[in-house]
Amino acid sequence: MLFDDFYDLLRVAVVSLLAYAALVMVLRLAGKRSLAKLNAFDLVVTVALGSTLATVLLSSDVALLEGLLAFVMLALLQWVVSRLSITSQTFRNLVRSQPRLLFEDGHYRTQAMADERVTKDEMEAAIRSSGVAHLEDVAAVVLETDGSLSVIKGSEKPLTVLDSVRR
Repeated sequence: MLFDDFYDLLRVAVVSLLAYAALVMVLRLAGKRSLAKLNAFDLVVTVALGSTLATVLLSSDVALLEGLLAFVMLALLQWVVSRLSITSQTFRNLVRSQPRLLFEDGHYRTQAMADERVTKDEMEAAIRSSGVAHLEDVAAVVLETDGSLSVIKGSEKPLTVLDSVRR
């Protein structure tokens, strides 16, 4: 069966237009951070927004205004968490992970790699994708709070970008 009746198709079309427009407005008001994946919490909010949109579009059990309220609440909660993270070190430590040093000065930090469940192959893939051909040219590899690997090329100067990285 392709569909139950034309009313359901019309409902999905109208709700799609309205919900999409509302989500775009909420995201614009919430700011750039609302779709950034800076840490696990931001990723969860992004996925939750998509899941909420899908539910509003496809479930006749969820009214459009309920979905819009969910969009606003998710954006508001993300804003509150980011504000509290700025003002409170304790709260920041509760909701955010710290970047972790996995490779430094030609040496793999095997315990850190094991703790973070990152393989040598994954690190070498990140190094290659950053355009580095020799491990000797890499000063450090950092597992960032969003799960990405940052490759820092060798330098004559001390690496001050590592000051906030857990060793």
